[in-house]
Amino acid sequence: MTVMNERRRRASFRPGTSGPAVAVAAALGLTALTACSAGGATAGGTDRFDVVASFYPMTFLAERIGGGHVHVTTLTSPGQEPHDLEISPRQIGGLEQSDAVLYLKGLQPSVDDAVAQSPVHTKIDAASLTTLEQHGDEVGGHTAGHDTHEGEEPGGKDPHIWLDPVRYAQVAEGVGRAFEKADPDHAADYRKNTAALVKKLDALDTRFEEGLANTRTRTFITTHAAFGYLAERYGLTEEAVNGLDPESEPSAARIRDLQRTAGADGVSTVFYETLVSDRTARTVAHDAGLRTDVLDPLEGITAKSRGTDYFSVQEANLKALQRALGAK
Repeated sequence: MTVMNERRRRASFRPGTSGPAVAVAAALGLTALTACSAGGATAGGTDRFDVVASFYPMTFLAERIGGGHVHVTTLTSPGQEPHDLEISPRQIGGLEQSDAVLYLKGLQPSVDDAVAQSPVHTKIDAASLTTLEQHGDEVGGHTAGHDTHEGEEPGGKDPHIWLDPVRYAQVAEGVGRAFEKADPDHAADYRKNTAALVKKLDALDTRFEEGLANTRTRTFITTHAAFGYLAERYGLTEEAVNGLDPESEPSAARIRDLQRTAGADGVSTVFYETLVSDRTARTVAHDAGLRTDVLDPLEGITAKSRGTDYFSVQEANLKALQRALGAK
């Protein structure tokens, strides 16, 4: 039993239950059972290189780079908001049986805790393979609408590196090197697959650069501050209703600030995402006389996604930005 699980069980105990000792004993039995029953059917014990990936952008890299040599298990289910993930005892058992874990430290605290306590030999932190920056509600060039920012949240380390094709390519190269080292029998294939993936990401970067080079406005509004790296890469400004936490509630001052920005900078659209309610976006858009559209942070692929994988959804994001910004 890990310290993390012990702490969570104590925190969840309430008066009137059968007591901490019984709860811990039951949890111990559950952990032992799931660790045995999970076996090769979940994360570890297959005849391939077993990789546990924390959420979709990590899963995509593992599958593209690993090809047929890897067996990939994802901790975050399709449609689940990854920021809110809580690791189950069964998932912890599978993690401990795997050959490698690929995650992004700082995005999912429960994953960070589980990885830190896991004996898995190869731990690949995507955040260590590129650079992370401090981002707040506004990222990019200063907007024309104002010199001060009412209600703006303080910045934090932004984990959304996968939305910048250049940073994502850097992560892909690091993952490829880690796979080569951990599974040297298939190093040549990992190297080949990584090169092919990086080439596609380079081409995507070119399409974004050319597609957003000449637009009527350079400012876009989102409900979730997930697109800061993308904005910086292509000379745009992201103005977010909420900060890095997609579930946070904006202040009235922040809403007023965004309404002024929209008028001054010719903003036409408030973007929302697929895994979080669009209520806030529609409220802000209605009050400011704007449209709404989807800008997908690619934290998971569902039936609502405008594409079936990273590349097709990013192409849809590019088209949505071109419409909103008035690309010429």
